[in-house]
Amino acid sequence: MNFFDNASFINYKKPWIAIENATTEELKSQIAKCPSGALGYYMNDEKDAESETLETKVEVLENGPLLVYGTLKVTDKEGNTETKNKTTAFCRCGQSNNKPYCDGSHLSSNFIG
Repeated sequence: MNFFDNASFINYKKPWIAIENATTEELKSQIAKCPSGALGYYMNDEKDAESETLETKVEVLENGPLLVYGTLKVTDKEGNTETKNKTTAFCRCGQSNNKPYCDGSHLSSNFIG
């Protein structure tokens, strides 16, 4: 099954997610299948009971992103902090429109690295 085989995720239009087309459990399940780990969620008015701490491992993909497995805190240039669990793909090609995260732009830019 393709990651986008869900009425909530439409890979050919923007925005490519329509949360009104799915239940909370369906969205959580689909987000868990994100191959890069770039998608995440939080529950309104709830302490993050689902958060887990995982061992950290780093892998450099040939001609692709830097994959970081585990739990990490990412601080953006505005000082906002986000906790990422499982797999996070960081851009190495410089072409991502979702920096610091990879959006797959290395494929169309023929990145070598």
